[in-house]
Amino acid sequence: MRLSESLKATRTGLGPFAVPVAVALVILLLALLGPLAAPHDPLAVNLTVRFAPSSLVHPLGTDHLGRDILSRLITGAQTTLGAVAAALALVVALGLGVGALSGMIGGRTDAVLMRLCDVFLTVPTFVLALFLIGAFGTGLVNVIAAIALSHWAWYARIVRGLVLELKTRDYVLAARIAGASPAAVFIEHVLAGVLPPLAALATLDVGHMALHVAGLSFLGLGVQPPTAEWGVMINEARTFFWTRPLLVVWPGLAIAVAVLAFNQLGDALRDRLDPTLVAERGL
Repeated sequence: MRLSESLKATRTGLGPFAVPVAVALVILLLALLGPLAAPHDPLAVNLTVRFAPSSLVHPLGTDHLGRDILSRLITGAQTTLGAVAAALALVVALGLGVGALSGMIGGRTDAVLMRLCDVFLTVPTFVLALFLIGAFGTGLVNVIAAIALSHWAWYARIVRGLVLELKTRDYVLAARIAGASPAAVFIEHVLAGVLPPLAALATLDVGHMALHVAGLSFLGLGVQPPTAEWGVMINEARTFFWTRPLLVVWPGLAIAVAVLAFNQLGDALRDRLDPTLVAERGL
């Protein structure tokens, strides 16, 4: 039994994903724990130990204000991924609502909503986010709103396509013939087929949105110092790059590892949740 399960895991692609998935789960755990997992206060300034090298007390050293880098990285994970989670929740809600409405009703409603999506999709997401922050103002809440508004259209199109395919299934047609309303048909018969691919897509987007949050914070438009956040840490350390390059390397490495890990986690979820892919593999 164990051998067959191992072979099945390998065939479904989870074998190569085991390490990045484990890393993603560790990052999520650290983000959930936040300051509780940090060995020191991430905001505590101690100029007597500024630029301290790696040691047992400070495993990754300290920054220009004597703050523990490891503690700031751990707390920064909570800030960055918390913002990503909030943005994704808004994106999924908007995309699911607009896509479901467009796909289930069709007609002029579908045409108007899809043209609206086309308007948002014509502009690169980061550029659109910058424009929206310029309109809304800086700050973490506005960054979350800008990221959500610059990403929802793609989700709406995905949901619409899934709804158009699913609503032609026999059991859905039977429910409509029986007199069920479009809302009832969607909730009872279509939603279950939409959520799994949407969950995989959202997981794949975690790394992309983490780059947006960190990038906007680096530019001074998102999280503001002294709050611990990976983009803020890079921005604060860039002045000392040529003398203390590790101050930039550590948060940059954290961003890179998180992006790669969540991309792999999204791939693993897609392989597990995509019924077409599973059927093709004969599982």
